[in-house]
Amino acid sequence: MRHLGLDSCPGLVRPFPAADGALVRLRVPGGRIPLGTLSDLLAMAADHGAPVLQLTSRGNLQLRALPDPLPTDLVTRLEATGLLPSATHELVRNIIATPLDGQIASLVGELDDALVADPELGALPGRFLFAVGNAGGAVLGEAWDAAYEVIDDHCGRVLAGRYAVEVARRDAVAELVHRARLFLQHRDDAGVWNVRDLPDRSPVFDGMSPYAVSPAPPLRPGVVDDDPDGALVVGVPLGMLRSTHAAALAAVADEVTLTPWRSLVVPGGVTHATTLAAAGLVTTPDSPWARLSACVGAPSCGRTSSPTLELAGAAASVLPVDGARVHVVGCERRCGHPATDHATVVAPTTVDDILTAAGARP
Repeated sequence: MRHLGLDSCPGLVRPFPAADGALVRLRVPGGRIPLGTLSDLLAMAADHGAPVLQLTSRGNLQLRALPDPLPTDLVTRLEATGLLPSATHELVRNIIATPLDGQIASLVGELDDALVADPELGALPGRFLFAVGNAGGAVLGEAWDAAYEVIDDHCGRVLAGRYAVEVARRDAVAELVHRARLFLQHRDDAGVWNVRDLPDRSPVFDGMSPYAVSPAPPLRPGVVDDDPDGALVVGVPLGMLRSTHAAALAAVADEVTLTPWRSLVVPGGVTHATTLAAAGLVTTPDSPWARLSACVGAPSCGRTSSPTLELAGAAASVLPVDGARVHVVGCERRCGHPATDHATVVAPTTVDDILTAAGARP
C-alpha cells in the first residue's frame, strides 16, 4: 500500500501556489455546464491576467496565473457561478459521467447531492474519483475509485477496484456512498488516496465479486455515434479553452459537457462543425491535436525547465495523425497523463524529442 502524504489538490477554498501564481480548480460533476458560465469564467480569468481556462483530465476546470492571495472580488464572482455549493466538500465532488444520457445525468445529480450532504465524506481525498457510465462506457476506462455501470433502467453494478456488486438503480447512490465511507474507515491513514492502493482483503470490497470492466475507447473529436440530435465532440487543443472558442460555442449551443479527454460534447454541433473548426476547435478525429496532450510545464510550473506547451504546440503541425496518443510532461510526476495507452515524453528540449517518442522519427 502506498503512503503519499496529504494530497494538495487545489480548489477555490484552497488554491495551489504555482510558479505562475495561484491555481484554482472548479469541480463540474458530470461535466454539464452552461456556455454562459464558461464565458463568465473566462472573463474573470482575463480580468486577473489569465487568458485561458484549462480543461482537466477529470472533466473539471482550472484557472491559473491568478493573484496570490486571491482577490476578494474574484472569490465572490467565482462563488456566484454556483460551482461551489459546499466549501467543506469542494475538493471531493469529482464525478465523471457518460454524456448525453438523461438517466446518468440524474444519477450524477443525486450522487453529488449525497456527497455534499454527508459530513463524513468531506474527508475524502481530492484525488478520489467517482464515475457513472453506460455498460462498457468510455468513462469506465478512467482511473475511478468507485463507479456505477448501468445495466438497464432498473439495475446496474457498483464497482470498486477490481470488484463489483449488482444493485437496483434506486440503491446505486447509497451503495456508492457506502463504499466511499468504507474507504475512509479502513484505509491505513490519510496518505492513502485511492481504492486501488488498498489490499484485496479490505472491507471496502466486502460482498463484492471479481469483475473486469470492458470500456470503450475515449471519445474522439467528431460525430457522436447513434445520437439523433447530431451531437459533436470537439477537442480543445492542449485543453486550453480561449474566449474565441467560447464565443463560437455560445453561438451554437446553450450548454456543453466537459469530458475527461479535454474535449466538449456539443448538442446539435454537427451542423456547426465548420464554424467551430474555424474558431480553432478540433472537430475531426484525424487532427494531430486529437492525439496530443501536455502538462503545463515551464515557466508556469517550478518543477521543470521544459516548455511543454510550447513544444507540444509546435509538434502538432508536424505530428502524424495516426499512432498512439502522446502526452508531454516536464517531470516524472507526469501530471495529467491519460488513463489509456499513450506514449509519454518526459522533459523534452526540442520538438524532435516529441516526434521521436511518438514514432515519427526513425
